[in-house]
Amino acid sequence: MSLRGSVWTRRIGRTGQVAVLAALALVATACNAKRVSRIDPNAVTDLSGKWNDADSRLVANALIEQSLTAAWQRRYMTAHGGKNPTVMIGAFRNKSLELIPIQTFTRDLERAFINSGQVNVVASKEERDEIRAERTDQQQNAAADSRARQAMEAGANYILQGDVQSIEDSEGREKIIYYQIDATLIDLESNQKVWVGNHRIKKYVERRRLGME
Repeated sequence: MSLRGSVWTRRIGRTGQVAVLAALALVATACNAKRVSRIDPNAVTDLSGKWNDADSRLVANALIEQSLTAAWQRRYMTAHGGKNPTVMIGAFRNKSLELIPIQTFTRDLERAFINSGQVNVVASKEERDEIRAERTDQQQNAAADSRARQAMEAGANYILQGDVQSIEDSEGREKIIYYQIDATLIDLESNQKVWVGNHRIKKYVERRRLGME
């Protein structure tokens, strides 16, 4: 082979390497391509079949609607001249098989209670601790006419507590996920349970074979 031919061969080799590297880069880019689109936050969506924001919101609304159609609220208003009862959202325990953001669920419960206009809602224990610390600080550092007064808190008449449980059953490509959310409303003065309710969700999840639509 002549010197010119050898140089030409080396050039082709380097060109081929560059082409292969370029092709690999394109494949990597295609594999890493990501598309993000915004959807309605209130839309009901299910990807994995597990507990999600829609479940949290729908269950909270259902439980609060149940509780407000029970007799306890009417009895309280009758006994107190039409005044709304005051409720605190207490602890909800996650007894399910999943990592469920319980605080998001309790916020949804609070929101549903407040939006109903039929009850007053007070801060939780953790929130009260922060508020009390701020109020104490104001007594020393804030102008007298702007201080929040001590011992003026609204006490709760009732506390709402509950838990989330789940059961999974699967076979092959199919799975059933069952959730039961129990809630209890308790009179803080007498410890009497004035309302007990629950809401259930059952999901069927099917993993489709590759290539199936």
